[in-house]
Amino acid sequence: CSELGVPVCIQVGHTGPLLPSECGRPIYLDEVALAFPDLSIIGCHLGQPWHDEMMTLAWKHPNVYVETSARGPKHWPASFVEFACGWGRDKVIWATDYPLLGFDRTLTELEALGFSEDVFCKIVRDNAVRAFRLDKR
Repeated sequence: CSELGVPVCIQVGHTGPLLPSECGRPIYLDEVALAFPDLSIIGCHLGQPWHDEMMTLAWKHPNVYVETSARGPKHWPASFVEFACGWGRDKVIWATDYPLLGFDRTLTELEALGFSEDVFCKIVRDNAVRAFRLDKR
């Protein structure tokens, strides 16, 4: 994927009932991000319950992003909301990994969080364009 410029999306956080959740810990992406610094890595589903771990990885690595599809914005942990409007504003991507929750619902919830227009645009568009390299296609 790295050689082709193709981003990788991977679920982080709790797994389904057939696997132990430990394999979904975001920290396991750390070595991958170091080994492939040109590879865009999108950690899907916030990394719950290890969202702080996922946020730290996104901050540490320029090529790592956090995607939000499995968690409605009204249920985002306060630390994640802070991250999204502050030090992680260039790292959060809204709802790209299977619409488990309806787009209308999650967009309304996202708007209710009161992000600035700049941050809102980054979350719903700009960060995805950069992470998925859509501006280079």
